[in-house]
Amino acid sequence: MSRFLATLLESATGPDRDARGMTTGEPREPVRRSWAQVHREARARAEALRRPGADGEPALPSGGAVGVLAGEPATIAPVAQAVWLRGGSVTMLHQPTPRTDLAEWAADTVATLKMIDASMVLLGAPFDGLAPVLMEQGIPFRTLDSLDGDPDAFVPDAGVADEGDTALLQLTSGSTAAPKAVRITHANLHANIGSMVTASELDVASDRMVSWLPLFHDMGMVGFLTVPMTVGLDLVTVTPVDFLGRPRLWAELISKYRGTVTAAPNFAYAVLARQLARVDDGELDLSSLRIALNGAEPVDPAAVAAFTEAGARFGLRPESVLCAYGMAETALGVSFAPVHTGLTVDRVDAEALETRRRAEPASGGPAREFPELGPPLPGIEVRVVGSGGRVLGPREVGVLHLRGEAVTPGYLTVDGPRSTQDGDGWFDTGDEGYLTPEGAVVVCGRTKDVIIMGGRNIYPTDIERAAGAAEGVRAGNVVAVRLAAGPDRRRESFAVAVEAKGADSPEAVKAIRDDVVRRVVSAVGVRPAEVAVLAPGTLPKTPSGKLRRAATADLLGTAG
Repeated sequence: MSRFLATLLESATGPDRDARGMTTGEPREPVRRSWAQVHREARARAEALRRPGADGEPALPSGGAVGVLAGEPATIAPVAQAVWLRGGSVTMLHQPTPRTDLAEWAADTVATLKMIDASMVLLGAPFDGLAPVLMEQGIPFRTLDSLDGDPDAFVPDAGVADEGDTALLQLTSGSTAAPKAVRITHANLHANIGSMVTASELDVASDRMVSWLPLFHDMGMVGFLTVPMTVGLDLVTVTPVDFLGRPRLWAELISKYRGTVTAAPNFAYAVLARQLARVDDGELDLSSLRIALNGAEPVDPAAVAAFTEAGARFGLRPESVLCAYGMAETALGVSFAPVHTGLTVDRVDAEALETRRRAEPASGGPAREFPELGPPLPGIEVRVVGSGGRVLGPREVGVLHLRGEAVTPGYLTVDGPRSTQDGDGWFDTGDEGYLTPEGAVVVCGRTKDVIIMGGRNIYPTDIERAAGAAEGVRAGNVVAVRLAAGPDRRRESFAVAVEAKGADSPEAVKAIRDDVVRRVVSAVGVRPAEVAVLAPGTLPKTPSGKLRRAATADLLGTAG
């Protein structure tokens, strides 16, 4: 029996089933539905999926894998639940954008669906128009509008899936076109949801989540749809398009609905900070917010400070910031900073970090600052491993390994399944970091991205934060890439690529380039070999919006 489904069904059918739910459609046509109503719609869709469609569309076999391509949370919530009620797994497919080459997207989607052995695609707005593309590729699909069944004819049962069955297949955002999916079991999902609820002290009776996060990313799909739907938390959710079109909407929803919990990657807080600076006093009230989780990409203390300072006029408390470490390989969360403590920065000696791989507290001289990401969530172990497999002690820098019930058993790849764990159940994250003496996790960067110069280990995030502060550079659109030593380069170095609105002006480009060089040299003591100033929208990104370091290196012609 699936404990995850048992919890979901309890929330949907318990005595408080109508008290809380999800609000969608802001800011144009807000609609609120209780979780009981969402569950009833899920049962109707599950019943429809149990039999072939009117036009001969296939039925979903029990336990079948389903790709979902839809943009509206109001439709995704019941359809995801419907698939789970059929014992199936959900894969949120990467969504095409106006700039996407549809032929290329179709080829990638076909490869993904073959990899997960999908039974069908469930297609909903605003992607209904892609039906001919799917038909041309021979991909079986059903539209969400056609799933009209009798909810009373479907009796849900948590025994439809076992703990080891797959609930989610989370597509990863790699640097190559070859797809890969993290296999999240029912046991993984139940364990991680429970530990995140405990660590964040979520209160079903009083908390309300507010989100714009994409549901094809683990933070959105797990943290801000599956969690509230499973435990019965109030949720107000819009789409990424709504946020990107008008970032201030995020704060307006927190103010209007008295939101207590929200989350976003670092860049979004930097964007919102600039928006809040333009809002008049009294227009917003952010005093209800108790958790503003910052995760999914490196946390920049300067961006956090800008956000809390800009929000202070509207009652935002600095202690509401919660820095977190997470990944799809644990469903979502790995470690959370303690609630109500705000940002804690570990300031360490730069020389010791870069040459001796020790994070010793700074006592004068050059220093590096890393946010503390809190202790591991309940049920997750974290260790730091050095060269030769030696387990390291506090403040020794190495590769972070994880173990626990939330850790995925493996990936699905185009070459077949691949295990993620060693014989003792440990998963190598590929992230470099250390543990503080108090047990907080600190992440320094990705092992493969570390730049080694003159015996120093330089982390791209330090370079990117410095370059991102240059005048005219777009927040969150900076990438530092290593340049390997070779025939044309005596030693390893690095290049910096930034997006800026003045990229079409030679004078502006020179000024931006000079400013970037000055700031980077001041921050890390080394001059970049190259600074590329690019037009907005040029830097390669994953479907979930993360910058692609390897693809950027290819763009600059520096890979190697």
